[in-house]
Formats: sequence, C-alpha cells, structure tokens
Amino acid sequence: MNTALETTFWLSAGLLAWSQVGYPLLLAALQMVMRRPGAPAPLADTDALPSVSIVVAAYREAGVIAQRIENLRALDWPGGELEIIVACDGSDDGTVEAARAAGADKVLDLPRGGKVRAQDAAVRGSTADLIAFSDANSKWRPTALRYLLAPFADPEVAYVCGRVRFERADGTNQEGIYWRFEMFIRGLEAKLASVTAGNGAIYAVRRSDYVEVDPVMGHDLKLPSTLVKLGHLAVEAPSASATELMVPSLEGEFSRKRRMMSHAWPIVIKGGLLSPRGYSPLYCLMIFSHRAIRYASPLLHALALLASALLASGSTFWTVVVGLQLAGIAAAILGGRVKLKPLLLIRYYVLMTAAIAAGCWDWARHGTEAGWEPPEGTR
Repeated sequence: MNTALETTFWLSAGLLAWSQVGYPLLLAALQMVMRRPGAPAPLADTDALPSVSIVVAAYREAGVIAQRIENLRALDWPGGELEIIVACDGSDDGTVEAARAAGADKVLDLPRGGKVRAQDAAVRGSTADLIAFSDANSKWRPTALRYLLAPFADPEVAYVCGRVRFERADGTNQEGIYWRFEMFIRGLEAKLASVTAGNGAIYAVRRSDYVEVDPVMGHDLKLPSTLVKLGHLAVEAPSASATELMVPSLEGEFSRKRRMMSHAWPIVIKGGLLSPRGYSPLYCLMIFSHRAIRYASPLLHALALLASALLASGSTFWTVVVGLQLAGIAAAILGGRVKLKPLLLIRYYVLMTAAIAAGCWDWARHGTEAGWEPPEGTR
C-alpha cells in the first residue's frame, strides 16, 4: 500500500516539476545544440509587401473600438494594402456605428454567435491573402505588422503569433510574471518546432490555410495545433509587439481563466489536441509537457496531497511534506488579506490551478457557450 502511495506522490510531483522546470531547461538545451536560426527581419519597403486584412472581433466595444481602428491606421504599412474589418458579434451598445464612424473598411453587423463565428464571417468577407487578427482592446506598435508577416516568406509557415505584453493596472494580479515565463517557453518551442498555443491580441494566418473550428474552442489553442497536424508550421514573431491591460484583481483573473479553460477543455478532450496524429515526436513532447501536464495539474496536486497525507501517519518526512503543501494553501488564503508579493504569487498559482479545474467543471456540467464577455478592467 505504502509503495503505491509513494509512487503516486513522486509521479505527480515529478510531472509537475518537469512541466515547470525540467521541460523549459530541456528546450533551452536543445536550442543551444540545434542552433536554429532566429526570427526573420521585418518586411522592408523594398520587399513586395502583401495585402493584408486585419480582423477585429468585437462584442460591446463602443468605448474602445475607435481607438483600436486609429491604432491600426497608424501601422507602418501602405494604406492601400491594408483592410480593417470589424466583426461585431451582436453588439447592442453602438459598436457598429462607432466602428463605421472611425473609418473601418468593413463593419459586419452580425447576430450573436461568438467570437470564432464573427472571425469566420470576417475571413469570408476579406480580400487579402494574409489575415491578421486582434482584440478590440489591444494596441500594436507601428512596426508590428512588418514583423508579424515576415515569417510567411517561408511557404511552410501557415500561422504566426506576435507577443503581447500586459500592462499592469493597480491591483493584485500577478499575470505579468507568469506571462513572461510563458513567452520564454513559447519562444523556445517556436525555434525548435512550432508553438503549442498563441494569443488573441496579435496573430496571422494565410487565408488559404484558415480553418473554421468549433466556435466554442477558440483560435488560441485550436488553430496552431490544427495547422501543425495539417503539415504546416506555427511560429512566433517575437518583435511583433502588442499591449493589453491585464485584469486588475486576482479574483478577476481567476474568472477570466475559468472562462478560458471552459473553452480549452473541449479542445483537449474532443478537439484532437492530445492525439499524436500529424505531430512530430518533438511536437508530441511539447504538447505533453506544456499542455497535457498543465491541464492535469489540479489532479496532480490533489493526488500528491492525498498520497502524502495517507503516508504521514508515523512518518516525520511525510508529515513535513504534507505540512509544506498545506502551508502553500494557507499562504494563498492569507494573500487575499495581506498584499505581500510572495503571498500574492502563491495565491496566483493556487487560483490559476483551481481555475483549470473550475473550467473543466463548468464545461462538463453545462457545456460552453460560444459567446464571450470583455474581462473586468481591461477596457
């Protein structure tokens, strides 16, 4: 009995340690050995600049849509080669009128169907060979598009994501620290094979490679892995830079992540993310290490705590192990009252791990709606 419990603990703890520490170290070592080339230079005026359509899916974004269009018009890109499409997903707050007044090339007034269906409609109505996507609350640097589209010079590339930096509002959210670590891992994945996920703030696809996915699944996780399965590359352009406001509070971030995970779990369970078909061996390892273990982390933590608790009777070592885990939970609870950085970081980790489980519960209990709401404090 004890042997089985010890195996359960060490396997659970080992997988968690591998995902957070061992896997990034392996990627860094592989990058040094394989010496893959860096990101291409940005497109220059001497290059044959392609036409591009930029799609902004919007739901109740009347307060920010004009600034978003103004920001896109300020991109360092020939105006005649840039088409801005705002796809309004059943907005009833004046988003449609505000987008038209701000000078979007096309404004689609669509019935409520969710972000993905709004993006699908915009792609079908676009005219360019390359389609870029952005959120209504994002801001791109003037050179972002030149960096974002440069990797498409490689015909094997079907998807490119840029990097979003979260600007901190006054509050308790520690997302910025996590996101910098996440960007480090994603950058290594892109150099070695393909990214395992993107972000909604800044990414682009070839129009000919665009795939209409289940509307509850979303592009961030589903689109890159799907295109990799089809034999393409999904890469990163780290200098294609965007910014967004982060959710101010940790509790608000928990709600955002819970909603995101309710869209991610259908991809994990039904969407083929974990199926190795079409993946290279290295990409399989990436999906397992970065995605499968990450989404299994609530279960792994629970198993580690349960196994060590059952082993603690009469054992000083296992009593200490249980105590350390309970101390982490207590620190997370205390972080809700005492705003010290170490406590907030622990609280962030515990709440975001809980959000993974909560999102799975939400999806399993009543499914996931295709619609979405702008997160608190990000507009």
